[in-house]
Amino acid sequence: MAKITRISAQKKKGRYNIFLDGDYAFGVDEDILVKFALRKGMELDEAAIKALQEKDITNKFYVMSINLLSYRMRSEKEIADYLKKKEAEPEQINEVIVRLKREGYVNNQDFAYGFVQSRMISSSKGPLLIKKELLEKGVSQEQIENALTLFSHEEQVQKIHKFIEKKLGASSKKSFQQQLINLQTTLMQKGYAPELIKGVLAETKDEYRDEDAEKEAVVHQGLKLLAKYNKKAEGYELKQKIKAALYRKGFQGDWIDSFIEEYVKEEN
Repeated sequence: MAKITRISAQKKKGRYNIFLDGDYAFGVDEDILVKFALRKGMELDEAAIKALQEKDITNKFYVMSINLLSYRMRSEKEIADYLKKKEAEPEQINEVIVRLKREGYVNNQDFAYGFVQSRMISSSKGPLLIKKELLEKGVSQEQIENALTLFSHEEQVQKIHKFIEKKLGASSKKSFQQQLINLQTTLMQKGYAPELIKGVLAETKDEYRDEDAEKEAVVHQGLKLLAKYNKKAEGYELKQKIKAALYRKGFQGDWIDSFIEEYVKEEN
């Protein structure tokens, strides 16, 4: 048995030195000091000393986790991954997470609600992408579904409208049809349901169709194609090559015919 002969505060706040039989033995956090009622004159056997040291190490991981949580909420998996990088053992990680949950610092359901709200406010991401992110963070399917009830159908439609307005409102040298296809692809990548995207686009696309912009785009694309094919073909063949390429780019037949008539002369 060894006797505690001295307990002194370290320079680091909340840390204490434990001296056994006159010699420094190990350091502990204030939490460990209080929890195990360590005091001068107390006797410790080897098993008790080892247990205190292990508890102190686990407590350090707990403090590190609290510090991490001070920046933002985290899921259980995020805490576990962080502690693994800090070389914590599985038992230590489990003990820390159990304590954090018991004390209310970690709760996957609360985390999911907060995560969804944050994404809704700060990003244009849709529910399917948010769900993927939460699954990667170790949140259960049920908890995710509960949290996604915050992202209502109306909110999703509003987000899609805002994105459409931003993209179709910007100048583009692509056909309107190609812009719509690109929009649909991007919105699907952002995590919105295809059916919802198609429905919103069908309702709003006529609001953004600009004939002057379409004419400028077909001329821009057509002239590029004319420069490309001018030395490879002429006459009817040249016209057909340009016409086919413009169709593939999503331009309507009348716009293509107008371009051909104005810019592709017979002598070409």
